[in-house]
Amino acid sequence: METQNLKQRTTRDEPPTTTNTTVVDNTSRRNGDDDKSDKGARQKRITMAKRGLKSLGVAVSIPIIFTLTNIYMFGTSDTYKLSNRPNWVPPIWALHMTCLGSAFLLGLCGWIVWAEGGFHKKPNALGLYLGQFGLSLLWDPIVFKMGANWAGLLVAVGLCWALFRCYKVFKQVNEMAADLVLPCLGWAGLLAFVNLKFLLA
Repeated sequence: METQNLKQRTTRDEPPTTTNTTVVDNTSRRNGDDDKSDKGARQKRITMAKRGLKSLGVAVSIPIIFTLTNIYMFGTSDTYKLSNRPNWVPPIWALHMTCLGSAFLLGLCGWIVWAEGGFHKKPNALGLYLGQFGLSLLWDPIVFKMGANWAGLLVAVGLCWALFRCYKVFKQVNEMAADLVLPCLGWAGLLAFVNLKFLLA
């Protein structure tokens, strides 16, 4: 009897070794899975950031390239240089630099709206964006090369209207993109006043 009791006590007191090892194995597996998922999520974020930078570069560079080409082909005018300008009318080099700045801001606005899915949610946003871009490219050849100041005034007023509509639509998608349109709208208003000056001179 005593030997049987001793055997039973020793077997009862022994800790289960197999369950401890399985618990350690499970936790190590979980840590390994977490590390893999963290690395995968980090890699996805890096690739998405690279794609975002590429699309931003394209969205900004296309308007700037078109504006530079437009300035190179149509951006000189002897009558503008020789005219007696008031102080609020910028010289021709400042006019072109501000046109480039406006193209950069509008490219950035378009990218923000595109990234937010605004061109899909608001189909008229893309038409307004392309319309204002086309009108901004028309102003130089109409005013500087053709000398059609009345037509230039109509283009400038149309540009103001298109930018104002872009502001209203972009505000429904992203407020920062809408705020970036405001300096471009002010610049288009100045172009309209420059046209008025040419007409009244």
